[in-house]
Amino acid sequence: MRVFLILGSSSASIAGPRRYRHSHCKAPKSSLSNLSPTGTHLPFSSHTSTRHSPPALLSSVELDIAGASSGGRIPIQHYAGVASKLAEGGKLEDFAMVVESVVVAGVEPSQFGAMLAVELVAKGISRCLREGKVWSVVQVLRKVEELGISVLELCDEPAVESLRRDCRRMAKSGELEELVELMEVLSGFGFSVREMMKPSEVIKLCVDYRNPKMAIRYASILPHADILFCTTINEFGKKRDLKSAYIAYTESKANMNGSNMYIYRTIIDVCGLCGDYKKSRNIYQDLVNQNVIPNIFVFNSLMNVNAHDLNYTFQLYKNMQNLGVPADMASYNILLKACCLAGRVDLAQDIYREVKHLETTGVLKLDVFTYSTIVKVFADAKLWKMALRVKEDMQSAGVSPNMVTWSSLISSCANSGLVELAIQLFEEMVSAGCEPNTQCCNTLLHACVEGRQFDRAFRLFRSWKEKELWDGIERKSSTDNNLDADSTSQLCNTKMPNAPSHVHQISFVGNFAFKPTITTYNILMKACGTDYYHAKALMEEMKSVGLTPNHISWSILVDICGRSHDVESAVQILTTMRMAGVDPDVVAYTTAIKVCVEGKNWKLAFSLFEEMKRFEIQPNLVTYSTLLRARSTYGSLHEVQQCLAIYQDMRKSGFKSNDHYLKELIAEWCEGVIQKNNQQPVEITPCNKIDIGKPRCLILEKVADHLQKSFAESLTIDLQELTKVEARIVVLAVLRMIKENYALGESVKDDIFIILEVNKVETDLVPQNFEVRDAITRLLQDELGLEVLPTGPTIALDKVPNSESSKISHTTKLKGTMGRNKYFTRKPADVQRLKVTKKSLQDWLQRNR
Repeated sequence: MRVFLILGSSSASIAGPRRYRHSHCKAPKSSLSNLSPTGTHLPFSSHTSTRHSPPALLSSVELDIAGASSGGRIPIQHYAGVASKLAEGGKLEDFAMVVESVVVAGVEPSQFGAMLAVELVAKGISRCLREGKVWSVVQVLRKVEELGISVLELCDEPAVESLRRDCRRMAKSGELEELVELMEVLSGFGFSVREMMKPSEVIKLCVDYRNPKMAIRYASILPHADILFCTTINEFGKKRDLKSAYIAYTESKANMNGSNMYIYRTIIDVCGLCGDYKKSRNIYQDLVNQNVIPNIFVFNSLMNVNAHDLNYTFQLYKNMQNLGVPADMASYNILLKACCLAGRVDLAQDIYREVKHLETTGVLKLDVFTYSTIVKVFADAKLWKMALRVKEDMQSAGVSPNMVTWSSLISSCANSGLVELAIQLFEEMVSAGCEPNTQCCNTLLHACVEGRQFDRAFRLFRSWKEKELWDGIERKSSTDNNLDADSTSQLCNTKMPNAPSHVHQISFVGNFAFKPTITTYNILMKACGTDYYHAKALMEEMKSVGLTPNHISWSILVDICGRSHDVESAVQILTTMRMAGVDPDVVAYTTAIKVCVEGKNWKLAFSLFEEMKRFEIQPNLVTYSTLLRARSTYGSLHEVQQCLAIYQDMRKSGFKSNDHYLKELIAEWCEGVIQKNNQQPVEITPCNKIDIGKPRCLILEKVADHLQKSFAESLTIDLQELTKVEARIVVLAVLRMIKENYALGESVKDDIFIILEVNKVETDLVPQNFEVRDAITRLLQDELGLEVLPTGPTIALDKVPNSESSKISHTTKLKGTMGRNKYFTRKPADVQRLKVTKKSLQDWLQRNR
C-alpha cells in the first residue's frame, strides 16, 4: 500500500500559524472552546492545508507504511528528524502538522514518537514557554496527544520546570482561573499536578480570592480529593466566611459519589466556628431527610456546635442512641460541656456517674478531658469540695490533672475565698510537674486581693518575676510588721539562707516561665487600696516591660482617687488617658461618674454624662443607675427634669431597671407642694403604693412629658390610663413646676384643664368609672384649696366612627342573653374634663410663697 504525502514549500507555510497572546494573557476563549471532539483545536488540519494550497515541498513523496524495507523512497526517520528540527526552532505548529500528516498517512503514532528526538522537542517547548506562549504550547500538545503520541515522553525536566514557572507566575499575578485551567490540561496529559504547585498554595489562593467553586474544581483533579474538599471548607471557616464555605460544601457534594461524613463533619465544625448553629441544624436535617445516618464524629461535632442549647444537645444524644450509633468518650465530654454552660450541676453528676459505671464495665475509659470538664462544672458552681473529690478520683484512676484541671480547682477555691487552699493547690500543681500559665497565676493573685491579703499578692508577684517558686508557706510570728492584721494568715516568702528558727519553711525552688500581662498589673493595682502613687508606679512598671495600660488600668486609677475622695484628680485622669492615646470608654466614664456621685458633686457627674454623649460613648445600665440613684431627694424642678431625661434616654437605649426608687423620689418631690408657708409637707400614704409591676412606667413618662411643656399658653394635664394614685402624682408634679416657675417671675396665663378620660362609644348599659375624678377633685379642692369646675362632656368627633357634625348619635344592634336582637342608642365619644380656674391658682400661689 502506497500513500502520497504533499507538504508545503517551507516549514512556515505548512499551515498559517495562529497568533496567540503571551502567557501573561490567557488564550482567547474561542480558541479553547471550539475544539475537536477530543478537546483539540489546531489550524493545521487537512482542510486548512487545502484551502491555503501551499506550493509543494516534495512534489510526489511516497511513503511506504509497511516500513523502509518495502522500497519507500524516503524513510520515516527522515520526517521524524524534520519534525524534531521544527520543534527545536520553536515552530511547534509546523511540528504538529508534520506529526499529523505522518499519522494520517498510516504510520503508527507510538512508532513515530519513538523516532522523534525528545531532547530537541523538549528544548523547543521550553523555548516557547520562556517566550510566554504557554497557551500555544498547550494547544500543540493537545493536538499531539490526540494523535496518539504521549506528551509526557516529549517533555524533559527543563520543560517541566518551565511549566512550573508559568504556574507560579499565574498564581503570583492572581490569574486564578487560568491557573486551574492549565492544571486541568496538565493533569489530562498525565503530569503530576502536585509537582507543579503545592495544593495548599492553590487552595490558599482560592480562599484569599473568595472563590470556592474554583477551589473545588482544582481539588477534583487531584487524588484524595475529599481531603482537599475538607481542607477548602475549613480554610474558608478560618476566614469566618461561612457563605463561601457552604458553597464549597455544596460543590464538593456534586463532585462525589455518595455521602462523605468527613465533609459533613467539617462544614458543621465551620458553622460552629462562624457562630451559625442554625445552619448546622439544617445540614443535619438534610441528612435525616435523605435517610443518611451520621456517624459518631458528625454527631459529636453537631452536639459540640450546639452545646449552648442543652435541650437540643440532649435530643441529639437521644437520636444517636435511637439510630444505634454508640456514644464514645468525646460524646460524654460534650454533654458535660453543655451541662457546664447551662450550669446544670445535677445533670453533670448523672452523666459522671454513668460514665464511671461504663468505665467499670470496660466499655469506656475516662480521659483527662472528662475529669477536667466535671471539675469545671463544680468549680463554676463554687462546689469546691466536690471538685476536689473528682480530683481524687482522677488521681486514683491514674489520670494526671492537666492545666485546665488545676486552673479550675484553683479558681473554685479562689472564688470561694479559700486563699490558703488555692495556694496549696498551686504548689501541688508545680510539684506534680505541671507548669502554671499566666492565667492561673493571675487567678491566684486575684484570690489574694479579694481576700484582702494584699501583701501576699505582692510577694507572690515579686517571686514569680524572679522565677522563684516555693513549695512552702512561711508562718511568721505576730511580731512581724509586714503581716496582715489577721495573725493567722499565711504569707509566702522567698527562701532565705540561715532563716530564723521560728520560721517554718518547706524549701522548694522551681523555675517556670511567668510573663506578667496587663491583667496581672490591673489586679495588683486593685491591691493598692487608696495609694495612688503606688498604683501609678505599677502603671509605669507596666510600660517598662512593654505593656500598655488599657481602659481597665485607667479606670482602676480613677477608682483609687475616688476612694481617697479626690474627685478632681479622678476626673483629670480622663484627660490624661486621652493624652496617653487611650480614649476613655464607658467603664472609665462610669467609674468617674460614680466617684462624683459619692463625692456629692452631682453637677460634675451630669456634665460627665453629657460629655459621654458628645463623644458618642453609649452609657450602660450601671451608668444610668448610678445617675438615677445619685440623689436621695430632689430640691428643684431642674433636678427632676434632669433625672427624668436620663430615665427616658435609658429606656430608649433598651435598658430596663427597677423604677421604684425613682418613682418614690418623684412622689416625695410632688408631695412637697402640699404645705402651708414654712410648715412640713403633709405625709400622704397612698403615694408609697405606686404600682411598679407594669412593663413600662407610664407615670414617669407622663410626668416627664408634662414637665417639659411650656406654660406661656394654656395647659392641659392628661390623666388617661392612670390609676388615682398615679394621677395624683402627675397633677402634683405640674403644680410643683408652676409654683417654682412662679417664684422665678412667670405668672399663670390661663386656666388648667385636666383630661380624665376619653370615653369610647359605649352603650347606655356601661357604667362610668369616677374614681380618678373624685380623687383629683378632693386633692385640688380639699387639700390645696383650688377651685375646680366640671366642664361637662365635650364631643370628640375625631374619635367617633363616621363622625359628622350632623350625626350626634346612632344605634347599635346588640344580641341579648336570650338570643333576641335588641337595639340601644349609642353615644359618641366625649372627653371628661375638669377645670382649675386661673384666679384660684393665683390665690394659691400667693398663699404659698
